[in-house]
Order: sequence, then C-alpha cells, then structure tokens
Amino acid sequence: MKPWPAIRLARPEHWIKNLIVLLPVVFSLRMGEVGAWGRAAVATAAFCLASSAAYVLNDIRDRHRDRKHPAKKDRPLAAGAIGVGAAAVEGMLILAAALAVAAAAGPLILGFVGAYLLLQLAYSFALKRAVLLDVVCLALGFVLRAGGGAVAIGVVISPWLVVCTFTICLFMGFCKRYGEALVTGSADAPGEHRTTLIHYTPELLTHLITVSAAVAVVAYLLYASNPRTIKQFGTNYLIYTLPVVVYGVFRFAMLSMRGAYAGPTELVLRDRPFQAAIAVWLAAVLAVLLYGQRLQELARGYLRG
Repeated sequence: MKPWPAIRLARPEHWIKNLIVLLPVVFSLRMGEVGAWGRAAVATAAFCLASSAAYVLNDIRDRHRDRKHPAKKDRPLAAGAIGVGAAAVEGMLILAAALAVAAAAGPLILGFVGAYLLLQLAYSFALKRAVLLDVVCLALGFVLRAGGGAVAIGVVISPWLVVCTFTICLFMGFCKRYGEALVTGSADAPGEHRTTLIHYTPELLTHLITVSAAVAVVAYLLYASNPRTIKQFGTNYLIYTLPVVVYGVFRFAMLSMRGAYAGPTELVLRDRPFQAAIAVWLAAVLAVLLYGQRLQELARGYLRG
C-alpha cells in the first residue's frame, strides 16, 4: 500500500471539523486547566480517527458514483490509487485505533464515539439517501462531537451546546448540498452522484439555507442573552459578538451558493475573510470570558462616578 493514497483516503484535512470537541473547555471556563485540555485533546483524537474510519467506509461504498463526479473522481479509491481490500484493511485499523483511544479516554467518550460511528454507519447505508434526514444526520454528528468534548472534561452537556451546534451545522449542511448541486452541473447529473440532490432544487435549498441561518443566529442570540449565560460569565457582553457571527454566517452562505469552494472544509481552510471572522470571534469570546465581568464592573463604576 502506497502511503500517500492511504493518507488521502483518511482525509486528515477534515480533522479540523473535530476542533468543536474543544469548545466546551472554553465555554465552561476551564481554559486554565491543563488537565481539561489534555482530556479534550484525547477525545478530539478519538473523533478524528473515528471520522477517518467513516470516510473510508463511505468511499468504499460510493467509489463507483465518485468516478462520475467532477471532484470526487480524484479520491484514491475512485481513481484506482488504492484497492478496495487495502482500503478495508486501513479502515479497520483506523477504527480499532479510534475505539482504543476512546476507551483510554473513558467509558463515556467510548459511548459517544460509538454512537457517532453508528450514526455514520446508518448514514452511509441508508440516511444519505433520505432527503432532509441526510443533513440532519450530518448536524447530529457534530452534536455528538461537542457532547463528547463536554463529557471528556466532566461538565454537564448544556442544552445551548446542543441547540447552537445543531442549528449552525444544519445551516452548513444545506450550504454543502447547494455547493454539490452546483458542482455536478446539469439537472440530471446530481442524481448520479447523490440521489437526494434530485429533490434539493435550488429554490428549496435557498429557502432551507435562509431559514436555518436565521434559526442559528437567533439560537446564538438567545444563548448569549440567556440569564444563566450572563450569570455564568458574570457579564452580558457576549451578546456583542453577534455581528461577527452574522457576518460569518452570511459569508459562508454567499460563498457556498456561488460555488466558490468545493465544500465547507475547503472554504474554512482557504477563505481568508472567513478565517479572519473566526479569529475575531474567538478573540472576542475569550476577552469576554476572561475580562468581561471586570470590564462591566469598571463601566458601571464609571457611570456611577
């Protein structure tokens, strides 16, 4: 087995999606705890390996369809750079490594990784051909990642973690479908690559993207202004990060609907303005969590004086 096709088959560039596992460390105010970062990092590694195992299975299943796709035809299995047998062995080894790392992280992480793998199995064999459920399945995969990050550091899974993760990933999933429909070209071509694209008309996807984007933004707004959130962080300043979130959502939708990038991962890795929005949002969130309470107290003191 040649190393480069084997590496490409695992899609390590998509591991960036698993950084969501680390977010509970930030929003639970455990940033100063090295142990929390370590446990979350192990959970992240387990999900990275699990996602790679799922990608291998998916590519084995879809290799014939991928050969007809303008972009996916270059994937190792579709291009014939690696055989099905070798790919299956690689997938089993990665799966074993994922389960081993998850087990080392603890039974709860093993449960979340196991649930994620079962979801991906259901997606590859059935749900990817079910309109709407295919995107819901993708969003739930991210919810399991985020939930895994929470249990890894021993904090309760917040309903807001579930709601915000699910809604933003649902939005990104519909953007992905729109981009796929653009890449495949003619009206008849999409069904050859993904059967659900026959039903995802541009008008329907535009509507779904609009609604899911609005729900995601409102969910973040409600979380940032929720009394429990304000009490936890000691400030209501998180609400002032909303404009950056809105810009990021709008730019993601705009680029996806233009077909500017092959998919969400490429967009995140290559689009500088979107990367800048993420960086600004993270910096603003960290500033609010670390210094927001003190700044708000100073502001109140100044107004009283």
